[in-house]
Amino acid sequence: MEGSGKELNKKSGYARRIVKWGFRNCILIVCFLSFQFKAAAPGASVAFIFKSEPVEAYTRLINAVVMVESSGDTLAFNLIEEAYGAFQIRPIRLLDYYQRTGRKYKIEDCYNYKISKEIFLYYAIRNENLDYQTIARNWNGSGKMTLDYWKKVLAHL
Repeated sequence: MEGSGKELNKKSGYARRIVKWGFRNCILIVCFLSFQFKAAAPGASVAFIFKSEPVEAYTRLINAVVMVESSGDTLAFNLIEEAYGAFQIRPIRLLDYYQRTGRKYKIEDCYNYKISKEIFLYYAIRNENLDYQTIARNWNGSGKMTLDYWKKVLAHL
């Protein structure tokens, strides 16, 4: 029986060491973590980064072209030219857009302002034409007639 008592004392001593070791380590971990958080916490000088709005370089031009083309009417239709929507997109332009991008829209989709704007912006930036006059004249066609078109657009800028 004495052997079993020694064994019990040995086990309880071992258990006390584990508890003591565990308690000491817990204290160290808590101290370490509190120090770590305190060191990582920002002080009074904090920099806030707000979400910025994207720069839309062509907004003024878009508004001017829409006013010239359709007076802002997204449901505008020109029977003679078969031009649709706010940007007055013709079927040939839509076909060209599809061939270049792979995005296939129906001509009726040009009544959707977002889609029409997407198409306009594609042509506005594809050749890196950064000046409004070149973009507007290319949108309208080619030749001397586009100078008159540019004057109309310019009046709305």
